[in-house]
Amino acid sequence: MKKSIAFVVFDGFQLVDMAAVSVFELANDGPSGPTYDLAVLSEHGGPVRSSSGVKIDSHPFNARIYDTVMVTGAMEAVVSSPGLIDFLQRSSEASRRTASICTGAFILAEAGLLDGRRVTTHWAQARELQHRYPKTRVEEDRIFINDGKVWTSAGMTACIDLALAMVEQDLGAASASSIAKMMVVYHRRSGGQSQFSALLEMQAKSDRIQSALSYAKRNLARELSVDELADAANLSRRQFSRSFRSETGQSPAKAVEALRVEAARAMLEDSNHSIDVVARETGFSDPERMRRAFLRKFGQPPQAFKRAARLGKEVLSAAMP
Repeated sequence: MKKSIAFVVFDGFQLVDMAAVSVFELANDGPSGPTYDLAVLSEHGGPVRSSSGVKIDSHPFNARIYDTVMVTGAMEAVVSSPGLIDFLQRSSEASRRTASICTGAFILAEAGLLDGRRVTTHWAQARELQHRYPKTRVEEDRIFINDGKVWTSAGMTACIDLALAMVEQDLGAASASSIAKMMVVYHRRSGGQSQFSALLEMQAKSDRIQSALSYAKRNLARELSVDELADAANLSRRQFSRSFRSETGQSPAKAVEALRVEAARAMLEDSNHSIDVVARETGFSDPERMRRAFLRKFGQPPQAFKRAARLGKEVLSAAMP
């Protein structure tokens, strides 16, 4: 029997949130055959204008029971209508999953569906969500969070990670991996993965420094001396060190450590590798060095992330039909 998924839109919704539809569309073309019945809903039905001006057709709210209801977000937090709140409160009681994308979390919170739950949203709106709805437990640096039957995701392309996680829950990891490959995206970032990228935060301005950073990320298991990075940038050691600090605001050693910590965290959350293996694969000379780097960055040791990832997998496994 097909699983019905309803995407809820409203005037000014963010069109990129509809990228999640493609995940379920591709799942329907998979070996399991058509699995999902997709619908777009709005309070009154008909064409609904997105923030970009592009309109999308929709059906009006109805009494049908949907397996999953997903609320889209907007460029900024929106105040929802009484009709939307009523629909979400009614549908959440019967649906297997209720989800929000980006600032759609504000709408679920307004409906009282996030009280006492761990949730996330776009990083730029996370603190406002916590301020407006203090009963929520906002974790601002997460790609998505599954707390019971309620799912929330970060903004923009995080909706793809959210949808892939749902497909993985429904059809298994192989199906989600195949869909990710078809969409030319990284195979589902873990929910606990940071919304931020170390490379993006460094914001290298020149192609040469960016090339050095990209080289470092591809070769984290190597020692990565300053001379090696300078060669990758096609600069002398002196020119490289000066330009690197000027563009990134930090030394090459600190930048490499940030890349290693990011890679190590991803490995801890997405695999069953031991702490020793993760430290070796990401270029830390030993687990103790990695532990100190994690404490500097997060205030928590690597073991805390590994435990949290294991608990999340156990919860997800228990929720699978």
